[in-house]
Amino acid sequence: MVRGGLSKPVYEGMILIEPTNPYTASIIKIKRVIVHRKTRFQEIVFADLEFYGRSLIIDNYIQSTEADEYIYHESLVHPTMVSHPNPRRILIIGGGEGATLREVLKHNTVEEAVMVDIDGELVEFAKEYLEVMHKGSFSDPRARVVIMDGRDFIKTSSNGEYDVIIIDLTDPYSSEIAKMLYSEEFYREIHRVLAVDGLMVTQAGNSFYYYETYKWVYDNLSRVFPITMEYEVWVPSFGYTCNFIIGSKRYDPVKLGVEDVNEILKSRHVDTRYYNGRVHQVFKYMSITKPKT
Repeated sequence: MVRGGLSKPVYEGMILIEPTNPYTASIIKIKRVIVHRKTRFQEIVFADLEFYGRSLIIDNYIQSTEADEYIYHESLVHPTMVSHPNPRRILIIGGGEGATLREVLKHNTVEEAVMVDIDGELVEFAKEYLEVMHKGSFSDPRARVVIMDGRDFIKTSSNGEYDVIIIDLTDPYSSEIAKMLYSEEFYREIHRVLAVDGLMVTQAGNSFYYYETYKWVYDNLSRVFPITMEYEVWVPSFGYTCNFIIGSKRYDPVKLGVEDVNEILKSRHVDTRYYNGRVHQVFKYMSITKPKT
């Protein structure tokens, strides 16, 4: 929650109370609020945070910060992209700040990357204020941005249209507009529009603090796809690990070794700060279990 007045360009003494779970939170100093807007769908804040830099906050939850967004976005995008031998047509659902699009476009195999986001105001503000994250990806000739509900877009998509689908939404427990995009019904539609050898990945919140919700998402996805892989990564500004789940029709990410991943990244001229073959090796041995209570 943002505390303090919102009428001055500089917000000295303001803090962000970032929920970690229903019982605890992190407190982060705010240097400057750039945009504070209640759109048709959600409350968005673009702010400069102490230590973390330029940040996007939606409905009181940090989505991305300049300091550590690469950890999240590289972990979301590349394990799935490298698992496909020739990912040409990519669909991103969500990802309004453009950083997921940025990572997808690093792969020289990509011919078209379609980004679908429900909130056009958010995307326009991101284009103006989050260049540090999107790095001009919105202007790439291979990119196409569609302002539309992801469910409606999928319903109008053709069978087998995409090689990889990346779902980059707010957490299933933090936003009502996103929750149905974690359902079994939606994953069956995702399966339909994926190519016969397609893969998808979704971020799935945090399994430790929200285990029942995470298990609901995992069970929904695993009932649809024959191959699944779950993994997690620590994101400092979130105050916890973020979980991801891959669903695949044919290719098993677990079968890729350290050198396999590194060679694919090299051959596609993909430059990363966090993700590489060793990180993939760690990811593929992760299995998320219920926390002790």
